[in-house]
Amino acid sequence: MAQDNVRVHTAWDRVDPAVLDRFREHSVANLGDALDRLNIADGGITPIWTGARAVGTALPVLTVAGDNKAVIAALEHIRPGDIVVVNAFGYDGRAIVGDNLAQRFALYGAVGAVVDGYVRDGAIIEKLGVPVFARGLTPAGPFKNGPGTIGEAVAIGGVVVHPGDIVAADEDGVIVIPPHRADEALTAVEEIVAREAALDAEVAATRSRLA
Repeated sequence: MAQDNVRVHTAWDRVDPAVLDRFREHSVANLGDALDRLNIADGGITPIWTGARAVGTALPVLTVAGDNKAVIAALEHIRPGDIVVVNAFGYDGRAIVGDNLAQRFALYGAVGAVVDGYVRDGAIIEKLGVPVFARGLTPAGPFKNGPGTIGEAVAIGGVVVHPGDIVAADEDGVIVIPPHRADEALTAVEEIVAREAALDAEVAATRSRLA
């Protein structure tokens, strides 16, 4: 299916919301350890406001650098629990997402957006409470000419994201979890959390003994 010069694929499965809820209990750092420290986007993609966190099912979008026609077209394909993942080629000359799109993401049920590129209206997006992760901010608006794709695999921060992948993002960064590894990742991360709790208890006991 195509929308003018934006190619669209919509045939993929989304993860059970209960699975996403379980991932929301864990930090990206611990999830990274659970996945052998793989599938982590490079550190250039960070939250544009402090405290932003999001876990959702990937709705991938590919754009031309500096152009957000495909991102706008993606609005009608958002389903509750999705996270919009945009490969904008890391381009710093134009913002691909601003407050107008961010609030529409949330309106249609997306839990946030990850943009391998730049965005704008950071203060307003923070007030809206929409989790947006990007390489930085620029006031320059985008072109809207296309082309682009929706629902096909993209790369963000050096990691391939397929439609339907689980994407978790917090202040440390972004990780991508293939659905077929979800159970494995959850088992491993729960073991990591238990191990870290034991280490924290050991430190607390030592501090008390030395006080």
